[in-house]
Amino acid sequence: MAKTTNKSSTKSKNNFLPLVIVNPKSASGSTEIRWARIASDLAKNLGAFEVEFTQSVGHATQLAKVAAQNGRRFIIACGGDGTINEVANGILQSGEKEAELGILPSGTGGDFRRSLNMSNTAREAAKNLRDGQTKTIDVGKVTFFNRQNQETSRYFLNVSSFGLSASINERVKKNGSLLAAWLPGDTLRGKAKFAISTLREVFDSEFTTVRVRIDDAEEKLLNTINFCVANARYFGGGMKIAPDARLDDGFFDVVNIGDIKTPKIMLNAFRLYNGSHLSLDEVKHKKARRVEVRPVNEKQIIHIETDGELPGRLPAIYEIVPKALKIRVPNSI
Repeated sequence: MAKTTNKSSTKSKNNFLPLVIVNPKSASGSTEIRWARIASDLAKNLGAFEVEFTQSVGHATQLAKVAAQNGRRFIIACGGDGTINEVANGILQSGEKEAELGILPSGTGGDFRRSLNMSNTAREAAKNLRDGQTKTIDVGKVTFFNRQNQETSRYFLNVSSFGLSASINERVKKNGSLLAAWLPGDTLRGKAKFAISTLREVFDSEFTTVRVRIDDAEEKLLNTINFCVANARYFGGGMKIAPDARLDDGFFDVVNIGDIKTPKIMLNAFRLYNGSHLSLDEVKHKKARRVEVRPVNEKQIIHIETDGELPGRLPAIYEIVPKALKIRVPNSI
């Protein structure tokens, strides 16, 4: 039986129970509507659990951090990539190495769960959580300037990027509620949002020039349509941006899409979904442990995207944190 509680700030006698942190606004609000069915599927497979509902941006991080500090050993994020990111940040900020992350997908993009081979249905995902294995994965840490112009850091599990991807995500968030009104199904809505926004942004795209230092190499000027620092393989609603990325190899996969013209982007868009884009002359790929990026013009505002969210802007420093987080994954991974 699921138990709703708002007392995560105190020690719980039920820390052996999983805690599910639910973002009711995820999937354009349909998670809240479908929660009873999701909870039923979860209870049938995991048994008793406790649940907390997020109330604002950043709340999932706070809930997960306090829960881990109070001894909770299995914390499940129910929502999209942004919710998963927040819960992971809470666990990592707690400093508790034994806390394990679980994923119950219910969001728009669903990119991180693709790298885990996690089902996108609640029933099958619950079985994955029940029968899966515990794996210790790398995470990324990015230091950047937030919307209040303050230098800050946060962790990411999937991909952080700037350029076309940040613009697409911004457009998706603006147009999401309109699409949700007439498109059935979370998966279809998610793909449609990214596809429509991608088409619009591609036609307006121009390359940006930045300064980049990778590991101990010299800083270089780089032209980019889209620059990705990937810990996992997918982003942008199913684009296989880093097909060679592994979650436990101790490296980022850095992928830069250079000055490529709009017609060629359109003709080769399918390559982003099957991972064959790395063969294009304008696309460069490199393994790295640390990446530093800054605008050529210090006054230029270049926003970054991190696990589907838009937390701030360049300059940014990306660092891999090896073997940082325990996570429940399907046995098939």
